[in-house]
Amino acid sequence: MSAPETQRERQRLKILWEYQVLDTVPEEVFDQLTELAAHICEAPIALISLVDENRQWFKSKVGISLSQTSRDVSFCAHAIRQSGLFLISDATKDPRFAQNPLVVSDPKIRFYAGAPLVTPDGHALGTLCVIDTVPRKLKPDQQQAMQVLARHVVSQLELRRRTRELVEVRAAREKEAANVRRLRAELAQARRELARLQRRKPSRRLSGSSQA
Repeated sequence: MSAPETQRERQRLKILWEYQVLDTVPEEVFDQLTELAAHICEAPIALISLVDENRQWFKSKVGISLSQTSRDVSFCAHAIRQSGLFLISDATKDPRFAQNPLVVSDPKIRFYAGAPLVTPDGHALGTLCVIDTVPRKLKPDQQQAMQVLARHVVSQLELRRRTRELVEVRAAREKEAANVRRLRAELAQARRELARLQRRKPSRRLSGSSQA
């Protein structure tokens, strides 16, 4: 059972693309947060999942070899519609997921907990989630830790975006400065050429007068 589209989905996707994080290489800071989530929640699988139009893509992963799955079988596509932690104690008993390929076959998900990665303007780009192959629950302190870690993931995404924007602004300024220097050099060369031509004109008139 696929998740229905969220409201403001077009805007959410636009913002996701602006982060320019999809299909990027692993980064240690995200891997550390994923590993910490798995450790705190005592879960064999943990993911930072970003949900685009057709798939969920894993920026970071622990305990799983997949790099992405189709959105229509994604637990995270449901989690991004929630305001808080999305919890599934036993997926085989939930009509939304009982026949899900990720439940009936590998990795045979039973337990899922996903904390939405909510941007400062209120759009959920994906989740920080933990998964287990046995039914279970999270303790209250584990639930709180998941939400704190999810906010740290968003902070790192924001830092990553701001850093890239600063680099782009600096590059644009350097390009503009180089253009100004080039234009000044061209102007100086044009002035020198004009001065050279002006110096040659009197000598021509003088030469013409002596011949007369």
